[in-house]
Amino acid sequence: MANYKNQNGKSVAEDVKNTAGSAFETAHNALETTENIAMKTVDAATDAAKKVTENMKNKTR
Repeated sequence: MANYKNQNGKSVAEDVKNTAGSAFETAHNALETTENIAMKTVDAATDAAKKVTENMKNKTR
C-alpha cells in the first residue's frame, strides 16, 4: 500500500501516518487540559477544606 501515490505524489501511508499523528496530538492535548482542570479543582477543594478547618478551630477558642 505504501507504493500507491495520491494526486500530490505523497504516499497513502504517509497521509495515514500524518492524520494519526494529528489525532493523537489532539487527544493528548485534551487529556492534559482535563488533568489541569482536575488538579485546579482538587486545589480549590483543599483550600476550602483548610479554611473551614481554620474557621472551626477559631470558633472553639
